[in-house]
Amino acid sequence: MEPASIIRKWGLPVALLCGLVGFFASGLHDLVSWQTVTLHYAEINHFTQQNWLASYAGFAVLYIAVVAFSLPIASLLTLAAGALIGWPAIGLIVLAATAGASLVFIAARGLFRDLLRARAGAFFATIESGFTNNAFSFLLFLRLMPVAPFWAVNILPAFTRMTLPQFIAATAIGIIPGTSVYVAVGRGFDHVLARGETPDLAALGAPQIWLPLAGLAVLALMPILYRHVTSTRSKDQPNDPS
Repeated sequence: MEPASIIRKWGLPVALLCGLVGFFASGLHDLVSWQTVTLHYAEINHFTQQNWLASYAGFAVLYIAVVAFSLPIASLLTLAAGALIGWPAIGLIVLAATAGASLVFIAARGLFRDLLRARAGAFFATIESGFTNNAFSFLLFLRLMPVAPFWAVNILPAFTRMTLPQFIAATAIGIIPGTSVYVAVGRGFDHVLARGETPDLAALGAPQIWLPLAGLAVLALMPILYRHVTSTRSKDQPNDPS
């Protein structure tokens, strides 16, 4: 394999893996916490108000890196952005999260797809066919109802024939409701953080927050169920002897 081909295949995956390892090896995972946000909230809020354009751009770049490196702080950033930036954070997060997720999708497709196809054989072909036939609806369901970690949902479609435009569209649309909920909750943290107190995250588990998202997720599965029912009915119908 030529050096250029090796770089194309391994460059992005290695860079993303190094970012994840570096985050923990450097001790940054201990610094990024609600305690740190609370301690420096006044300074961060003042800078954001005085330099909103630079703050928006910096936050978007940071969020892309967090999602691309699969760092476990995206929820904290989303809630903090709701408090600091407000409603514009929804658009920033949707764009940044989709961009970061797409980088993971591209990296996983280039590195692991052929290996998994060779080892999994017929089983992989079955999974790939099912996901590909209902790619958009299935990914939309996984985005609306986070039954799997966000980073895992970024990687799984890369093992199928799902196209990058389908992945981008389903990701962007699917994360809007959840992002909006988190930003709305974060808006309520503004006064709590200003008082130097750590927010109570128990509200995120309330039924009034997750039940609407579950309902949207079920709606996303309706096209799959409809195709399944119509396909089953057509198979059960007897052939016309004439």
